[in-house]
Amino acid sequence: MSIYLYRGGEKLVGRSGVGQAIRHQAECLSRCGLPVTDRFAPDTDAVHINTVLPDAVVTALLARLRGRKVVWYGHSTMEDFRGSFRGSDLLAPLFRRWLTFCYGLGDVVLTPTPYSRRLLAGYGLRKPVYSLSNGVDVDFFHPDAAAKDTFRKRYHLGANEKTVISVGHTIARKGLPEFLELARRMPDVRFLWFGWTDPRLVPAAITRAIRNAPPNVLFPGFVDRERLREAYQGADVFAFLSHEETEGIVVLEALACGIPTVLRDIPVYDGWLEDRKTVYKASNPGEFQRIVMDLLAGTLPDLTAAGRQAAEERSLEAVGERLKDIYRKERILPPLPAPLKHRRARA
Repeated sequence: MSIYLYRGGEKLVGRSGVGQAIRHQAECLSRCGLPVTDRFAPDTDAVHINTVLPDAVVTALLARLRGRKVVWYGHSTMEDFRGSFRGSDLLAPLFRRWLTFCYGLGDVVLTPTPYSRRLLAGYGLRKPVYSLSNGVDVDFFHPDAAAKDTFRKRYHLGANEKTVISVGHTIARKGLPEFLELARRMPDVRFLWFGWTDPRLVPAAITRAIRNAPPNVLFPGFVDRERLREAYQGADVFAFLSHEETEGIVVLEALACGIPTVLRDIPVYDGWLEDRKTVYKASNPGEFQRIVMDLLAGTLPDLTAAGRQAAEERSLEAVGERLKDIYRKERILPPLPAPLKHRRARA
């Protein structure tokens, strides 16, 4: 058997969480012993689809005609489409209809969290929907105190200068305006935003906000995973102020690297990231400021070990094993043989 991991549209989504999820799936399948192919093969049992572009629909239809199972990853929702790119609020209801059509072509729909599963259930999907984390490579993303000096030298930071980072598209939904407001409130701290979005897609208000960012904010743009890991390992606080997520791969990466983390208190984290046990949560600029200042001052309890444990529970190996369980339940893989019953030998 083999799994066809469809990569159409990867050039468009490669710098997003969806692109990262595609790479994670390839690694998960490999680590749990399932062969992966980049095209239809005679022994292909299932096709993984991750985007909702028109070519993905064509691939799903072809797979169904060939009698292959379609596993569609529900990374997108109407709720996280809003507040993103130009015109997204206006198009959101139409986008929901398109998502419902696309996901409805799958034999199985996988989405990262119970929260996003509840959202998709509200769309009226009639196919089985499972929550399955995108996972994180905890071997690659790990704490490393030695990275702090390298990180500071790379961005010309003072030896004692405190740093707060965030990662994501430069859009409102990711909390960029609030991140800039936090920087204005804390002029003695350096703030770095890692990520980039095509300016043609960014609303004018966000373009102005970036242009008028306070002087203590730096935009390194999109960086490779090695430099991103260095930032997680070297900065003092990770502040992810996103208004809506289906999971947040960058949150898992940050937790795996052991950086103190503050998140916006939104439903997607309920049940797996607890406030003041795994991460710190806040809801408004004043709360964000107080928590970040206290984290920088070292006056709050250290939650990084609990954060690392939460990431390890979503390792690529753990996700791969859960994926195999779903495959067996949906008859993509044969079921495990029943355990042998040992009978007491007759005397």
